[in-house]
Amino acid sequence: MRFVDEVKIHVRAGDGGNGCVSFRREKYVPRGGPDGGDGGKGGDVVLQATGVKQTLLDFHFQRHFHAAKGVSGRGKQQTGKSGDDLVLEVPVGTQVRDVESGELLADLTEVQDRLVIARGGAGGKGNMRFATSTRRAPRFATKGKPGEERHIILELKLLADVGLIGEPNAGKSTLIAQISSARPKIADYPFTTLVPNLGVVRLEHGDSMVVADIPGLIEGAHRGAGLGVKFLRHIERTLVLLHLVDVSVYGNAVETILERYHKLNHELGQFSNELLAKPQIVALNKIDLVADPEWLDQVQSSFRKLGVPVLAISGLTGQGIQGLIREMARELNKLRTETTAHGQKVEF
Repeated sequence: MRFVDEVKIHVRAGDGGNGCVSFRREKYVPRGGPDGGDGGKGGDVVLQATGVKQTLLDFHFQRHFHAAKGVSGRGKQQTGKSGDDLVLEVPVGTQVRDVESGELLADLTEVQDRLVIARGGAGGKGNMRFATSTRRAPRFATKGKPGEERHIILELKLLADVGLIGEPNAGKSTLIAQISSARPKIADYPFTTLVPNLGVVRLEHGDSMVVADIPGLIEGAHRGAGLGVKFLRHIERTLVLLHLVDVSVYGNAVETILERYHKLNHELGQFSNELLAKPQIVALNKIDLVADPEWLDQVQSSFRKLGVPVLAISGLTGQGIQGLIREMARELNKLRTETTAHGQKVEF
């Protein structure tokens, strides 16, 4: 499935139906008078969040959406039918912005969250509305009001508890396949992951957490290098970051590993300072390819001096995976406990 996470669309609500000019023409009813009914209201355009859709792909092929018009009024005081609302389903996590002002109109983060993005026009008044004691036969009615229309941007930001970050080929896809039922594409070349992958990790006591495999980041990502800002925004909603480091490619250079770690964090900070404030866990991956256990201990010791939780794992063999899952769950529980204690809502 193609992943689309940003589209610009045009929406237009339905116009209101026109009011009717009509007079009663019934046998044995003298001076029947006006009986033209009102026009119906135009339909609204509504955005509604759903857990069924995972991408904005539907809006990539169709960019213009119009709601139904209201039906014009009729004689015998018959009001026209209102136009049906047009409900557009979007994935949970969709932000809605106005194209012209850039204003954030809504952030649809829960299933069934709704936003009336364009309101239908009011129906026109029939001539029976204008009859008075001195104007008994009004021969006019009003037209329906036009519906609202606007250009908007839909931007999807994934909702996940833990975001997997790291350089290309660090083993993120292999890890998420190991800990969840997600089955991302895995191969030994840069940017195997071209779209974010979500996996649900089952925990003890029936709990679970959602982990997002974010495509690999490289130096200059905040300026668009590699897959760049196209996916950096998906990390913004995660609660905890799991920084995956491939320890099999740097020989015995502990300093190089730390340097690459700091450079990737620099990219996060250049994109958003809030990303650096998120709790991080470091996972030293591919330890099955490391021949010197003492060197691995040095790497872990270096990260502990930075005050970062660090674990050694192998996404391929499963070594250390359960300990990593427990650490992720511990960080999430700690964060949620602290947030609840301060009377705040946990925000993605």
